[in-house]
Amino acid sequence: MDMKKNKEISKAERTRQYIIEKAAPIFNKKGYSGTSLSDLIEATGLTKGAIYGNFRNKDEIAIESYEFNLSLIRDVINLTQTNEDNAVNKLLFIPKFYRNKFRELGALGGCPILNAAIEADDNNQLLHKKVQQTINNWKGSIEKIVNEGRAKGQIKKEVVSSQFASVIISLIEGGIMLTMILNDPNPMMSSLDRVELMIKEIKT
Repeated sequence: MDMKKNKEISKAERTRQYIIEKAAPIFNKKGYSGTSLSDLIEATGLTKGAIYGNFRNKDEIAIESYEFNLSLIRDVINLTQTNEDNAVNKLLFIPKFYRNKFRELGALGGCPILNAAIEADDNNQLLHKKVQQTINNWKGSIEKIVNEGRAKGQIKKEVVSSQFASVIISLIEGGIMLTMILNDPNPMMSSLDRVELMIKEIKT
């Protein structure tokens, strides 16, 4: 009986994951409010009953899809978990990551943080909190690296970690936004050039 129950749970989990994987790129491209149930049915090949048999509502699918889309850039948010000891080299991973991932992100509809942030208003408080948490985690990760680098003598003492982190994130997300709107990679590349220069300038 237990084996049957475990098998049923496993099947339900696989179906749920399948729906998320199919829905995630649609939400990222069409928007969280712009994605319809018909879009999800078409993408998954499942019925309305099958979809809502695994999720309470579209908002729950949207949140899970945001988390899935976020996994594409999780490495750049969790910088403090890398084995690199030098703080400057850790920070340089950020522009390098986006240079390598830029085309892939573009094909999937752009940066999931930026896309979700545009819709994270009063109409979707849960998504707003998720995006806010993501940005705070990313900002905190950069701040921690800068503070550790200052303590080790790798980064100049006068660098204010909170300000530095905010500017880095603003440059990247702003560069992505301009590139997506203008359909021109130059704004993003220029932003990444500036990020690299800023990081190198704080080195002792």
